[in-house]
Amino acid sequence: MKAALVIMAAGLGSRYGGNKQVDGVGPGGEILMEYSIYDAVRAGFTKVVFIIKPDMLELVKGLCGDRVSRCRTADGASVEVCYAFQDFTTVPDFYTIPDGRTKPFGTTHAVLCARDVIDEPFCVINADDYYGVDAYRTIYEELCRLPEKGAATMVGYLLKNTVSENGTVSRGVCRVEDGRLTGIRETLKIQLFPDGSIADVADGGRTELDPDTVVSMNFWGFAPGIFGEMERYFHDFLRTAGDNVKAECLLPNMVGELVAEGRLAVSVLHSADRWFGMTYHEDRQAVADELRRLHERGVYPPTLRD
Repeated sequence: MKAALVIMAAGLGSRYGGNKQVDGVGPGGEILMEYSIYDAVRAGFTKVVFIIKPDMLELVKGLCGDRVSRCRTADGASVEVCYAFQDFTTVPDFYTIPDGRTKPFGTTHAVLCARDVIDEPFCVINADDYYGVDAYRTIYEELCRLPEKGAATMVGYLLKNTVSENGTVSRGVCRVEDGRLTGIRETLKIQLFPDGSIADVADGGRTELDPDTVVSMNFWGFAPGIFGEMERYFHDFLRTAGDNVKAECLLPNMVGELVAEGRLAVSVLHSADRWFGMTYHEDRQAVADELRRLHERGVYPPTLRD
């Protein structure tokens, strides 16, 4: 079955202190999304869509896009590669960009920018996260069963395995019952404390969080029928929060609203692999060490660039 891997790579990486999406952190200089692409293609995915800023096109093509186009799918066909640009040209005519708005409108807007190049079930990921081999196999199998409308899927991870010792992180904190998502709350300031406890410290408070809580790491699976709901949600966002130059239209919030309204049923999958990623520059060495160990264990060949 055809399925697309959609990589959100237009973020600025402000907390990281540089463009982490193109930081060569693997032992052969591989960037994190090369691992996602490698794992997705061997799981059965047939297309890769890069969502980037327009000025990143030649960089991303040179780093991995051109090489991916020479890869082969499980049935021997060439992997299809597409590029979508997240910028202000895609906003509807009724909306005027406010003075001072420089950043894109978040992850929901990012995926909408790729609408014209996606006509198959697709998986959405962050460019700067490592999700694991098993996660791609699991979500591909679920995408094969996904109906065109009214259903979606996600791979969930345990909160304790996704926090950083180097600062706060944002996560979609989930409520899960019988393998189904019943609610999700985008929590923007989660902190790991020296005693191992984890709390939401937004607005100077402290709300304890269970370390075994399931969280979203923006590893979503959708059928292309989701785009109608996504457009409606994004347009509502622009009408209500569009004057806020820093407001973002986020996928977890969209999914949560659709679930609450009974418009979307979301299965929550689990992976045997461990997530890791780079929120802060101080996270880089730990990620590099993890990748080196995976290569040494034979999970990956000596280089992903042959």
